[in-house]
Amino acid sequence: MELNELKHLEEKANTIRRITIEMIGKLGVGHVGGALSIADVLAALYYKYMRVDPANPKWVERDRFVLSKGHAGPALYAVLADKGYFPFEWIDTLNQPNTNLPSHCDRLKTPGVDMTAGSLGQGLSAAIGMALGARIDRLPIRVYALIGDGESQEGQIWEAAMYAPNQRLDTLTVFLDYNRMQIDGTTDEINCMDPLADRWKAFGWQTIQIPGHNLKAICNAIDIALETKGKPTMIILDTIKGKGLSFAEGKVSSHNMPLSQDQVLQALQELGGGSHV
Repeated sequence: MELNELKHLEEKANTIRRITIEMIGKLGVGHVGGALSIADVLAALYYKYMRVDPANPKWVERDRFVLSKGHAGPALYAVLADKGYFPFEWIDTLNQPNTNLPSHCDRLKTPGVDMTAGSLGQGLSAAIGMALGARIDRLPIRVYALIGDGESQEGQIWEAAMYAPNQRLDTLTVFLDYNRMQIDGTTDEINCMDPLADRWKAFGWQTIQIPGHNLKAICNAIDIALETKGKPTMIILDTIKGKGLSFAEGKVSSHNMPLSQDQVLQALQELGGGSHV
């Protein structure tokens, strides 16, 4: 990957973070931590790899993306707004009455959302269904999904983890946002999942663990996934909850936190850019 492309993706990740903060800041409260930790992988997917058309969100041959950890919806909305899936002014309406941008993603409300975020653990099964459906319909698409680490304590995740390799779903790539924190504490305190990579390998997945905020590493891992045949790929992203905000980084309290206008201004300054609104 050329240096200019890498710099472009890093700038887009920062854009995602800034829009996310402005969006949550207007509401005054929201899922800051888990949204900011996935900005880098979203930048790689939507600005380099995924075949999508914002002017035609239902294009049948588009690649699919399932945000299973639905509380990170504002980060996905930031991408979709920046790419022009819907009017940018919508970001002012996050989780407001009659909004098209509910707190958790809803495919019936938001152009560009491929799957509604329900109970944690369901998104991976939905992504597997999409990959199987595309195979049956002979569609040349790839399916990407993003799951959380706390979410990975759900039994449905491991049922799906067992099934996808059995079906040899090599068009499926899943990312795990491993920021090691969930709503009630650290994942180690609540239900430790280490050695996480070994568990996914044991289920038959091509498994790669990388620094989750290093865009070069993210792109290299996706390139490996694109070349892998006969099995799905799990990319474990070692991330920091609340990445980019000094007052939120690495804090359990950033899961769903209040955000004052002073904090919004501080965040935008730390992220090196002005308002997008």
